[in-house]
Amino acid sequence: MPDFSFSRDSAISALRTLGGCTALGLATCAHAAPAFDSESPYMLGDWNGTRTELAEKGYDFKLDYTGEMGSNLHGGYDHDRTARYSDQFGLGTHLDLQKILGWNDAEFQLTITKRSGNNISNDRINDPRVGGFTSAQEVWGRGQTTRLTQMWYQQKFFDQKLDIKVGRFGEGEDFNSFPCDFQNLAFCGSQVGNWVGGIWYNWPVSQWALRVKYHLTPELYAQVGAYEQNPSNLDRGNGFKLSGSGTQGAILPVELVWTPKLNGLPGEYRAGYYYSNAKASDVYKDRNDQPAALSGEAYRSASSKHGVWLGVQQQVTSIASDHSRGLSLFANATMHDKKTNAIDNYVQAGLTYKGPFDARAKDDIGFALARVHVNPAYRKNAEASNRANAVYDHDNPAFLPPQDTEYSAELYYGVHVTNWLTVRPNLQYIRHPGGVNDVDDALIGGIKIQSSF
Repeated sequence: MPDFSFSRDSAISALRTLGGCTALGLATCAHAAPAFDSESPYMLGDWNGTRTELAEKGYDFKLDYTGEMGSNLHGGYDHDRTARYSDQFGLGTHLDLQKILGWNDAEFQLTITKRSGNNISNDRINDPRVGGFTSAQEVWGRGQTTRLTQMWYQQKFFDQKLDIKVGRFGEGEDFNSFPCDFQNLAFCGSQVGNWVGGIWYNWPVSQWALRVKYHLTPELYAQVGAYEQNPSNLDRGNGFKLSGSGTQGAILPVELVWTPKLNGLPGEYRAGYYYSNAKASDVYKDRNDQPAALSGEAYRSASSKHGVWLGVQQQVTSIASDHSRGLSLFANATMHDKKTNAIDNYVQAGLTYKGPFDARAKDDIGFALARVHVNPAYRKNAEASNRANAVYDHDNPAFLPPQDTEYSAELYYGVHVTNWLTVRPNLQYIRHPGGVNDVDDALIGGIKIQSSF
């Protein structure tokens, strides 16, 4: 499954301020903060002031770590209780080319990631014969390997109204973006990439891409992109592949984003559409409009693939004048091409509350629910495959369990241990894992660790 292990804040905003301070705050940052200082944004501190000096000159650096543990406490496909751990290191540098070279409103980003570990969902929660849709450990996926995740140049024009980015990056970095504080994949990152992962590649996979954004007003912008659709970029051995060999076409997203402040509280509203011009296979029929699994003919080909998304995030309360604390609501929905995609629609909604207690003003609580619905044609294809192979016993290894709807829920409490370390214990409940009704509902215990060195 595709993953997006860094939140939108850490993958975009934080990587734009990799020195830990904004240009405005550099002078007031705690200079020469020692290692392990709880008030420093970095575990290793300010390198005796060197980090701030470099940032002031336009050179910012960051090393992030995300680790996730998952344990099958109850239910699932395999009741053998165990725990699994997966993690990711991300090393990035951000260059302010206006400070370094005098190029106005220009910047460059380079990020390398390394993933490792195992996922409790793969064989304990989901039936391995068909797999699952969500993942209890979102940081796992896309090959446990080292990758070039970002290598882009960004230039702004016309008083920063026009913003052009070109290089290697993923769609979810700009389109259908969503934070990643939850540990379950159904509540983390760009959801389009989770349900059409064969064409839309989320973090940490990158591809050659172009994104053009234009601010119609300070609160409203439109953007369009063109991304190389190249499945070979997903291969474990191609983490640093730069050639275009294997390219099948392009995926073209467009999006309108509104970022108002309602009663002084921030919000973000997204509506978008994606179109892939690469050929796609029908999930059920052959070219004669018959079930391909029964006819033995090749699945018919479609000339394109498409879908839409909606996303809402809105803070609705604050504590006195402190807008960093309060209740925020969110919801996301996607719809996809029924002829060519296993998932035809997905919906999700939830809330977060930052600063629940005066004594823990930087802690946060999150709760969310999601529904992933399987395309009926995809389910019919599994049933046809079983008939074609004369396999009707669910326990037969060759049997393909038909998939329908999977429901997920997660509750977490984020402990802000220091400014460079947050620990989020969580509970996840999965009903019909993988959309298979015969798999027992699962209860998963997790811990998500996010740290910056």
